[in-house]
Amino acid sequence: MKMLVSGAGDIKLTKDGNVLLHEMQIQYPTASLIAKVATAQDDITGDGTTSNVLIIGELLKQADLYISEGLHPRIITEGFEAAKEKALQFLEQVNVSKEMDRETLIDVARTSLRTKVHAELADVLTEAVVDSILAIKKQDEPIDLFMVEIMEMKHKSETDTSLIRGLVLDHVARHPDMKKRVEDAYILTCNVSLEYEKTEVNSGFFLQEYRGEREVSES
Repeated sequence: MKMLVSGAGDIKLTKDGNVLLHEMQIQYPTASLIAKVATAQDDITGDGTTSNVLIIGELLKQADLYISEGLHPRIITEGFEAAKEKALQFLEQVNVSKEMDRETLIDVARTSLRTKVHAELADVLTEAVVDSILAIKKQDEPIDLFMVEIMEMKHKSETDTSLIRGLVLDHVARHPDMKKRVEDAYILTCNVSLEYEKTEVNSGFFLQEYRGEREVSES
């Protein structure tokens, strides 16, 4: 767990390497390039940021040793390219096809979440995350994560997180006598506001005679 303190004094605790790289002010060009590669890894797969940084750092460390011995950088880059092709060939040979059912997705999500939050919270969030994705998944279409809304509720802890299969509105009842639960209800959806608003039209008048004041007040 790492503690980050911003310029404004805000404190953030995290185990996520992606958050660390986003929050850190990196000025060295090579380090900045490594950070961009690692964050791209996280954007695509959702995990592996720290591993990516460690692997790239070790490769650059070994490359620096060979360069200091007089080896041309072009030869080193060709070696990296050959190693990449060899690694891809090996992965093609050892990969195992597996159906992406719910149990498999839960195992994958739990493995990733436990690297970012403590195990107890990861176990709570795992099923909610997987079930939310399965609920919005459409056949042969990319998953639209904007269909999942994350709402923070006061007076609750993160271990109370639950998945609501429906629409959640962050509004209280308009009247204390309103029903708290309605089944098979009719729902009106509209794109106009139903709230009472004060009129924006201002009007005024002048009395020419004192006798008319009582008539105006009575009307």
